[in-house]
Amino acid sequence: MGTRKARKVILFFVLIVMTGTLVGLNNHLGASVMALPPPEDTPEEILRTEIITEARSPIDGKPLTAAEYAELQAQIQTRPTPNLAPQIRQNIFLLRIRKTLLQLFPFLKF
Repeated sequence: MGTRKARKVILFFVLIVMTGTLVGLNNHLGASVMALPPPEDTPEEILRTEIITEARSPIDGKPLTAAEYAELQAQIQTRPTPNLAPQIRQNIFLLRIRKTLLQLFPFLKF
């Protein structure tokens, strides 16, 4: 009975050592690959210092140069806000009230 128990203990010890070795090797080999970004990825430090020379129009999405974009921004800021007719303002106000009421009382159907 003693040799059988000793054999089980030795087999258990060998199993633990083999499992630990396999797990350790697997973790060690995979860590070097997962820790590095892909080589074609541009580092964030370089992207932060990059000067953007192209832009898109906020109005129609066309590509613009930096000078054209600055000029368009200046035009947008100096342009006066359009005045709406009083009836349109009233309709917008009523639509906003309706939206708020429907959020508070979803069972209302008007």
